[in-house]
Amino acid sequence: MSNRHASNETTAVTRKTFWETNEPLILGVGFIVLVIVLWQIVPSFFTMSKGMKLFFATPTMVFTAIGDLIASGKLWPALRFSSSAFAAGLALAIVAALPLGVLMGRSRLMNELFDPFVTAINATPRLVFLPLIIIWFGIGMTSVIVVVFIGALFPLLINTYEGVKNADRLLINVVRSYGASEWDINRLVVIPNSLPYIISGLRLAIGRAVLGVVVAEFFGGSAKGIGVIMVQASSSFQVDLVFAGLIIFMALSLVLTGIVRAIETRFNRWRPEKAKTF
Repeated sequence: MSNRHASNETTAVTRKTFWETNEPLILGVGFIVLVIVLWQIVPSFFTMSKGMKLFFATPTMVFTAIGDLIASGKLWPALRFSSSAFAAGLALAIVAALPLGVLMGRSRLMNELFDPFVTAINATPRLVFLPLIIIWFGIGMTSVIVVVFIGALFPLLINTYEGVKNADRLLINVVRSYGASEWDINRLVVIPNSLPYIISGLRLAIGRAVLGVVVAEFFGGSAKGIGVIMVQASSSFQVDLVFAGLIIFMALSLVLTGIVRAIETRFNRWRPEKAKTF
């Protein structure tokens, strides 16, 4: 009887309420809704100049513009172009950044070879490369992919390197003492210990990749992407369409960041400070 009572008490302690389980989602969605409501009522409570009123778009106007894009059939080809360039550039950045970050973190020679190059390129504004990229790869999908790749590569590479450098040295020595190979050390210790850094780098890389799509399409994309629609709309002062493109890119970032957070939660057991919550 006492064991059953103890079990019930344990279940009561560990069972989370609806608010505790969904607090981040409720707060995040609630704040977005609050921003949209405030944005919608701004013209009713604040006097705007004629120029500001002429080029101010409310959320209803923006979502109407998105609906018009869908109805006209312009949205899906543009979204397909932008998302394809984004996915290809980000995938290439992941394939290049993860092994190179591990190599730089585990090998002093590789670190000394690549660190000056990585530091210099990372400190250089990406816009500097646009003219060369357009000249080398032309106007279209390839140039957009290259810009996305350059933007996403360095946050993920640097974070992976930092994660590898901060891996538990004592645990590495213990595994090595049992005759583990370098591959086994990386697979069993280094990469699991580096996952929090890698996930953080991936979240940063997603933001840089979306920015790369926008910038590349603004200056060097073909007449297909969401960014090109925004440029054409801004040239004709269609502010609602500009905001529509912005909302689409923001939604893409939110979805991808949510996926990364789900992955982070899935692998959260590798965090050394898992028990510390704030």
